[in-house]
Amino acid sequence: MATIAFYAFALGVILGGLFTVLSRNPVHSVLWLILAFLSSAGFFVLLGAEFVAMLMVIVYVGAVAVLFLFVVMMLDVDFAELRAEMGKGIPLALLIGVIILMELGMGIGVWQFSDRAQILRSAPVPDIADVPNTVAIGQLLYDRYLILFQLAGLILLVAMIGAILLTLRHRPGIKRQDVLAQMYRDPAKAMELKDVKPGQGL
Repeated sequence: MATIAFYAFALGVILGGLFTVLSRNPVHSVLWLILAFLSSAGFFVLLGAEFVAMLMVIVYVGAVAVLFLFVVMMLDVDFAELRAEMGKGIPLALLIGVIILMELGMGIGVWQFSDRAQILRSAPVPDIADVPNTVAIGQLLYDRYLILFQLAGLILLVAMIGAILLTLRHRPGIKRQDVLAQMYRDPAKAMELKDVKPGQGL
């Protein structure tokens, strides 16, 4: 059963990635990308890393892919014009692709399996019967690599603030809330009492 699941998830990843690039409809591309993410999460389940699989589903499928879908559906993007612009860079893209394939071929050609590879791979991983997968990840992140984990979060925070500042535009003619002006206003000048006589109106 595990072998059948492995080939099913592998087929899902390959087809999802292929049709994400080849699909003409951007909404369909995002849906194929979600299939690739879900299949990748299935691989992590087969490896016994259920925590990483749930993160894959929650973060990438539940947040990133849905965000892509909303952006594609809500923005009025002329995809025909984008494809025309992308066609100009096809020769350079093919050249870069050939170079990358040559580098991969050179790397795989000299690949050798070490006799101690299996021992080194299983050394940092505790026995799943003694320490669950979630506990092991927590011990690594919040004990051994706490400073690196906090620095990564700080970098993401700075990137988020930078993205907000870059996209923040003050357009003229739009009313904005001025908190300080509201706090320091004079009640005597902010209100005016009118003596409305019965039957007359304002």
